[in-house]
Amino acid sequence: MSGSRVSCTARSTKLASLLLISTLLLTSHAHAQMYKWVGANGKTVYSDTPPPANAKKLASKSMETSSSISTVTFPPELQAAVSKNPVTFYSASNCTACNEGRTMLKQNGIPFVEKTIKTNEDIDKLKQISGDSILPLIFVNKSKFLGFNEHEWRTALTAGGYPETSVLPKDYRYPEPQSISPAPANGNKTEAGKPAETVLPRTSSPTGIRF
Repeated sequence: MSGSRVSCTARSTKLASLLLISTLLLTSHAHAQMYKWVGANGKTVYSDTPPPANAKKLASKSMETSSSISTVTFPPELQAAVSKNPVTFYSASNCTACNEGRTMLKQNGIPFVEKTIKTNEDIDKLKQISGDSILPLIFVNKSKFLGFNEHEWRTALTAGGYPETSVLPKDYRYPEPQSISPAPANGNKTEAGKPAETVLPRTSSPTGIRF
């Protein structure tokens, strides 16, 4: 019986030590660095300790900001496509085709920057960029596509090197949409000093947005 009690005590002591170590690790987690490199056996290694000097380093990032889009590492094929053929998506509110296009891009795992059209000034800027006022609009690098056509968009994205199925990291977050023509430093004013006029999207207009 005494031997059994000693054994249980030893296990309890070991368990307490493990719990203490786990607590210390969790406490320091927010300030840790995560490293990624290729080991001598050719396999990818993930660790919170720096890689050996002769290792091929792939990435490192602060674990406390691992969900930030600026620190997300894309798979090589996707990274190459984003670098060579970035996607810019132009949209407006109350635009069903815009919603369909945005959903298609996200379901296919396509990183993109979204520009929004809300004012007459925005429409003028859109016409300068695309030569028309049709939305949605996407640019795959310098190639533009007016209106939503899933087959046409997918063909262009594939030609641009984007994978057929999503390979986006689970912690990737799309950036917030930005105005196509940001307000000047003195506020939402036009050059004449008047507030920019808000435009409600319309299905058809000689000078407005067309969906």
